[in-house]
Amino acid sequence: DAAGSPKKARVNGGSTADAAATSYVTSLFGLNGKVCVVFGGTGVLCGAIACGYYDAGATVVIVGRSEAKAAAVRGERDAERFHFIAADASLPETPGAVRDEVVERFGKVDVLVNGVGVNSSTPFAEIEEAEMVDIFDKNFFFAARCCQAFVPALTETSGSIINVGSITGLSPLSKVFMYGSSKAALSNLSQNLAREYGEKLRVNLLIPGFFPAEQNRKILSKERTATILEHTPANRFGDPQELVPVCILLASRAASSFINGAEIVVDGGFAATKI
Repeated sequence: DAAGSPKKARVNGGSTADAAATSYVTSLFGLNGKVCVVFGGTGVLCGAIACGYYDAGATVVIVGRSEAKAAAVRGERDAERFHFIAADASLPETPGAVRDEVVERFGKVDVLVNGVGVNSSTPFAEIEEAEMVDIFDKNFFFAARCCQAFVPALTETSGSIINVGSITGLSPLSKVFMYGSSKAALSNLSQNLAREYGEKLRVNLLIPGFFPAEQNRKILSKERTATILEHTPANRFGDPQELVPVCILLASRAASSFINGAEIVVDGGFAATKI
């Protein structure tokens, strides 16, 4: 009837607007056809990032030590677009070997995420040489080797490197001396690479605040947890899924073509709270 016609028109108009909005958002943030390599992708945070890339349309390669953990991260996602490469972050040849395998199989790399990390709560005066070397090797030197190995492939695709830093590299915190120092070094490296390769690719640093990741369990006592939450305006830990939108932004050239050398903090306000 006549009274119903305008209502029907509004519904149809809404559907058209929704479709246009979806198309626009997809053109900015869709990752169809992209190949994303995520080192540390069997862990909690980088596993969430890898799944987000897959759900946004990308082919994903996660790199880690445990096939069982990789299977748990992948879940029911199609193995044709969600791959696992077993690799050891302690071996200098690992980044080049992974790059060669990915390029041989998929022909290119669009996104590199460096998320390997180890932590320790050893008091500063008691940290032995082997522990210092191990933390810096995995948190900093391994990421540097990955960047070095993947830069040639990424310049061919005008790709993106996302290095995963830490709030402890931004604001020194107790009990994580070598971890925080190694992440601060990674921040400096990211900015140097952004400056060096700015016309060919993008390099940015993701700085998570406090999330329920494996390495945090060594340092988060009940008292320390309470102190952290008091210092966080959101009054909670982050959910790994809350890192995904930022990482999709940084992976998409359409959405982040002029974002380079940035340090993007996702911490519930922790870094903004001074007293």
